Amino acid sequence: MTASALPGAEVAAARALIFTADDFGLHERVNAAVEHAHRDGVLNAASLMVAAPAAADAVARARRLPKLRVGLHLVLADGAAMLPRERIPALVDESGRFGDNMVRDGFRFFFLPQVRAQLALEIRAQFEAFAATGLALDHVNTHKHFHLHPTVLSLILSIGREYGLRAMRLPLEAGAPFALRPWLALVRARLARAGVAHNDYVVGIASTGAMDEAVLLEAIAQLPERGVGEIYCHPAIAPAPGEGPITASMQTYRHADELDALLSPRVAEALVRSGVSHGGFTDVFFASQAQGAS
Repeated sequence: MTASALPGAEVAAARALIFTADDFGLHERVNAAVEHAHRDGVLNAASLMVAAPAAADAVARARRLPKLRVGLHLVLADGAAMLPRERIPALVDESGRFGDNMVRDGFRFFFLPQVRAQLALEIRAQFEAFAATGLALDHVNTHKHFHLHPTVLSLILSIGREYGLRAMRLPLEAGAPFALRPWLALVRARLARAGVAHNDYVVGIASTGAMDEAVLLEAIAQLPERGVGEIYCHPAIAPAPGEGPITASMQTYRHADELDALLSPRVAEALVRSGVSHGGFTDVFFASQAQGAS
């Protein structure tokens, strides 16, 4: 998107790419992959799950990596909540986890004020937990793109501005289902009205869990003439013998292949040949502030 209309933003590069790893903090294997891919590969940014089991390890690694841009990966489905269950009993199960029935929960968020009030408490708690890390907030996105829901998006925008929200992911991929396009247009328009920078398109939805070298090379080869793209993925170190999947819902994810793709010399060479600039959201949309913070 053109950033000149955004308060405090500079004009974004005509063509730019942001390579982001989601689920930072979910597991130490994820965290190690993020560090490796940033130090030795093309990875620019990571999205932190503040209530995840390895969040403290992720923060410690991020503090050693001053050029890694870290954002908040808000979890409102299929993951652990930040607040204890007694504060948000309408949102989580007995173990303090959100369910994965997003359609049902979406109706509840929209129609039930008491559920919406608890949702606002949890969103604030996750922003507060990120702020407590001391890391600069590069961007915000949501697990499973739940900010496509208008209630979730409204709460993120109203609460997030108190915590320095400046950029969000627009989960718009080429070939997006027709039924989703009105929602995506709504998200784009609301981000623009709120003065929040965002990418123009993503790569990562159709190939979730399989963002291997071939996918990244194809994405770079087919870059549009203009616009900011975000390529997001889920890298992790390969499991040790006898070690299970990171989560039950990720049994089919090829985490190690995604890490290999981010480390691939062919991907790095293709990126150089493309002439596209790349970095985190801060680097793309707020370059002078990023240089001062490095």
